[in-house]
Amino acid sequence: MAAPPDALTRDDAAAVAGLDALDTPTSQRVPLWRRLLSSSVPPLLTLVVVIVAWQALWASAIWPEFKLPAPIAVAEQFAEIVVDGSIWSITWTSVGRAIVGFLVAVVIATPLGLLVAKVSFVRRAIGPLLSGMQSLPSVAWVPAAVLWFGLTDATIYFVVLLGSVPSIANGLVSGIDQVPPILGRVGDVMGAGRLASARLILLPAALPGYISGCKQGWAFAWRSLMAAEIIATSPQLGVGLGAYLKQGSDVNNIAGVISAIVLILLVGVGIELLVFKPLERRVLQARGLAL
Repeated sequence: MAAPPDALTRDDAAAVAGLDALDTPTSQRVPLWRRLLSSSVPPLLTLVVVIVAWQALWASAIWPEFKLPAPIAVAEQFAEIVVDGSIWSITWTSVGRAIVGFLVAVVIATPLGLLVAKVSFVRRAIGPLLSGMQSLPSVAWVPAAVLWFGLTDATIYFVVLLGSVPSIANGLVSGIDQVPPILGRVGDVMGAGRLASARLILLPAALPGYISGCKQGWAFAWRSLMAAEIIATSPQLGVGLGAYLKQGSDVNNIAGVISAIVLILLVGVGIELLVFKPLERRVLQARGLAL
């Protein structure tokens, strides 16, 4: 005997609701204290293990003091620049340069990435060059930049741009290559021009790859900056983290060298945790790809 029409309607509605539930991203809200605990405890445990192993190696006296100082000696060196306040000027000199260079790189790399991704001739012409420049160590540009621009800020920014622009552009190209072609056709049907299509369709759809490219671009910008500051030192350029590291090396102050390395690492980890990780998580959550 056939089921009544209203029963079929109820079954169809239930089936559609079930499919909608499968498509709807589920998220379980985790308390703030638990998120902080889960994100902070593992790095702290790792830090404790590293310090304990470092102390044990120092106590074993395998290497002389001028090669491997005690953790307390590095801590005292670090505390010295904190107490005299020089840590803020040293850090901001480098961070300020990195931020300015990175933002300029984003402005240059974004339209360049769009051109490479959407214009086949441009991709064939400069696509391999961008990939090659991304793999080229940024330190290789420093001697040439010094000869071209002298010991000026232009040298440092030049090296930072050449280090970060290829990564950002290639990240955007990779993100656009993964955008379903139907989205571009939808924009054409709705009458969107090239600029509107790029701004309203391509960039939002390619955002995960673009952010990954920006994150990698920041890492390359930070490395390039350190290489430039270590090699191109001058009183006119001030003392950044790279110059501070070089000063410790020049006077055989291994504790100062390690404290500079720790400070460079802290800045890099801080930018990752405070800027790129929350941004990446927000984008993934908006697409139902992360909790």
